[in-house]
Amino acid sequence: MNGPITRDIPLAVPSLWNAEEDDVLICCQVRQETHDVKSFILRPRRPGLVRFLPGQFITLELEIDGETVNRCYTISSPPTRPDTLSITVKRVPGGRVSNWLHDHLSAGMSLRALGPSGEFACALHPAGKYLFLSGGSGITPLMSMSRSFHDLGEDRDVVFVHSARTPADIVFRRELGLLAANQPGFRTAFVCEGRGSEADWASPTGYLDLPLLKRIAPDFAEREVFCCGPAPYMAAVRALLAEGGFDMKRYHEESFSFADTQGEQEGGEGAGSAETGEGDAAGFTVEFTKSGRSVICAPGVKLLDAARAAGLRLPSSCAKGMCGTCKSRLVSGEVDMAHGGGIRQREIDQGFILPCCSTPRSDLVIER
Repeated sequence: MNGPITRDIPLAVPSLWNAEEDDVLICCQVRQETHDVKSFILRPRRPGLVRFLPGQFITLELEIDGETVNRCYTISSPPTRPDTLSITVKRVPGGRVSNWLHDHLSAGMSLRALGPSGEFACALHPAGKYLFLSGGSGITPLMSMSRSFHDLGEDRDVVFVHSARTPADIVFRRELGLLAANQPGFRTAFVCEGRGSEADWASPTGYLDLPLLKRIAPDFAEREVFCCGPAPYMAAVRALLAEGGFDMKRYHEESFSFADTQGEQEGGEGAGSAETGEGDAAGFTVEFTKSGRSVICAPGVKLLDAARAAGLRLPSSCAKGMCGTCKSRLVSGEVDMAHGGGIRQREIDQGFILPCCSTPRSDLVIER
């Protein structure tokens, strides 16, 4: 007796998410990771697959108190789960964006994003052995890399050393234990400043130094190192690796510093001039329409550096062309811009530039 006739029903395959075409992401879940860290799971507004390299970041474009604010966050999820992506954010005392995200972003809300972007990715530096070093919320890109290895069934030789204030501050602590249990080649080590409420904490306390690193990873000199964390942490890591004779060509780091730097940093010597005028043989005249100021920008100098040297307080954050905070409309003139993903192509086509990564090729008029 013949069975029922069945037909294969074709399933629609989602297209790739493209922020240039639709930059809206929907928050579908919020997870409390530690007392001051949350993960926000995001998905495209319309079904779409998110493609990125483990370790890359997205730039959020948020409306806070009537002002557009841009911030970069590394993706903590792996690209092996392409229907969503997640960012993991630590609440920073006084931090405008991190506090807004913790207090306001909830499931069902939407936000705008650029990217993914960035070159901090182990896939770009294949190696037989890796050493992941993270401090605090700097764990996120390294977690994306680790989750990717696990999901792909690649039992890589990875030593993952994470530093935190106390055991209770270790982000993804349980999941890291699971990754280590499932992969013989994946080893974790935690270094906490203090025990906190865990009196029986048996792992090292204090700070990571060269003798401790040698105990955790005696073969660290043979590994490709990826490091992410607060600036003082990464400076300490660079120092201890240099002390240990490590080949720094195999060292890679990622960091974002979004303190309010307006007016706090001066351009380098010769970066620009506070003098006003119609022209100068040593540089280009840059006119800012809203402030009514004009400055001289020396050849090869970034516009942001020249403006700061002249005492102008332009909004900025990363100073690397990644966050988009300094985005401005170029009314006239030409620039060379080498951005890091903080501006959309359609915005460039509309005449916008990022002064932090743009150098003038002619006299300029900027709407700022």
